[in-house]
Amino acid sequence: MPLGLQAQAAFVPADNPLTPEKIALGKQLFWDKRWSRNGTIACVSCHDPAHGWADARTVSLRFDGTPTPRHSPTLVNRLFSDTQQWAGTRTSLEDQAMKASDQTPELLVKNLGPIEGYRVQFQKVFGTGVTPEGVAKAMAAYERTILSGNSPYDRFRAGDEKALSPAARRGLTLFEGKARCVTCHAGFNFTDETYHNIGVGMNREKPDLGRFTVTKRDEHKGAFKTPTLRDVAKRPPFMHDGSMTSLAQVIAFYNEGGVKNEWLSGDVKPLGLNATEMADLVVFLESLTGEVAREVTSPPEFPK
Repeated sequence: MPLGLQAQAAFVPADNPLTPEKIALGKQLFWDKRWSRNGTIACVSCHDPAHGWADARTVSLRFDGTPTPRHSPTLVNRLFSDTQQWAGTRTSLEDQAMKASDQTPELLVKNLGPIEGYRVQFQKVFGTGVTPEGVAKAMAAYERTILSGNSPYDRFRAGDEKALSPAARRGLTLFEGKARCVTCHAGFNFTDETYHNIGVGMNREKPDLGRFTVTKRDEHKGAFKTPTLRDVAKRPPFMHDGSMTSLAQVIAFYNEGGVKNEWLSGDVKPLGLNATEMADLVVFLESLTGEVAREVTSPPEFPK
């Protein structure tokens, strides 16, 4: 486990234990375009390891090139979460893989079943042929290895006083104090894994209602999951709609108190930060950029 992360917080379903063979299979599936509807995209198309395991585009695209309604969130440290996506529409990483928007179980088996290398691996890992359930379990296993830690912040917390610059230290003090970021971006993974309305997009004629689309509870209108801030500097644009292009813009948004609406979280209020303080916060957020193991980020060889 990388420095700064907590193994006891890991979420691994009892029916899908991690094994090296399953992770290797999942990595191939994650990068392989052949299982998508028309063979043009893979999971890595929207979760780019070179871009913090998120999408550089404002919103992601479907297999046919049409836009999805939201920006793809990062996969960094999803080991520490059960529910997935901005509105918590998937109950697990397995559920997310099973319900890929451009795929059906029948087509998945049709596309992958003829590939001998996959048939051999599925038999070894699951004792079956190629199945949608096996695909989902293997990809979820691989995604749980996408771990970022050992950042300058982590080394500072571990006792290396030189790991953070003076500006980053000031930013940390603000993060935990005046800026109140820690209210939602809490704990070692910098997320409370719950949902908040901060006002993004709520001034549109037809706003995305977020968590409400799942629960149908009025208090969840416009609420979206708090993303981890680990590696956040690597993956603009930000927010569920990809509407903010820089960390400076995000901090300025919070400094103004978000966008007022009927369901705005009571934790979102004007902060009164000056320009220097906002700049220090950006420097601190940049210090959360960590390391992901090379064997996780390097492209695999695909079976034939």
